[in-house]
Amino acid sequence: MNGDPKLYKILDELHIPFDYYEHPPVPTIELARVYWKDIEATHCKNLFFRNHKGDRHYLVIIEHTRDLAIRDLEQRLKQGKLSFASDERMKRYLGLSPGSVSPFGLINDAGKHVHLFLDQNLRNSHKISFHPCVNIASLVISFPDFEKFLNFTGNTYEYLELY
Repeated sequence: MNGDPKLYKILDELHIPFDYYEHPPVPTIELARVYWKDIEATHCKNLFFRNHKGDRHYLVIIEHTRDLAIRDLEQRLKQGKLSFASDERMKRYLGLSPGSVSPFGLINDAGKHVHLFLDQNLRNSHKISFHPCVNIASLVISFPDFEKFLNFTGNTYEYLELY
């Protein structure tokens, strides 16, 4: 299996079963849709932001067909303007490369620096899909197991109504 061996070890230790789907590199949602069409799961768009000071980082997770009103999120957070975090920050805090953003990268956030915002509609998902820290595969896990994983990471997270 391709992906982060540390991730597979953690999933095993947490007794989180998963389905593994290998595919060519898919750095964008548009390319990934081709390979997701026969996978029964909620597929997600994962957006990594920083605040204007660069001292706070956020991972926003929404269903892949939805768009995010960034300005609305900025107003709710009161952190000033949000911008996409640089490749360097993505590597530092999540251990990931562009096109591979995934909440599974939280296993690399030793300082618990990244806060997650999840679209509350994801709670309706039976199964959910993410890259295993590289964009050449997708892992599908149950939604309760996804929450178990998030609780294991120790990163803070919350559900919001995202527009």
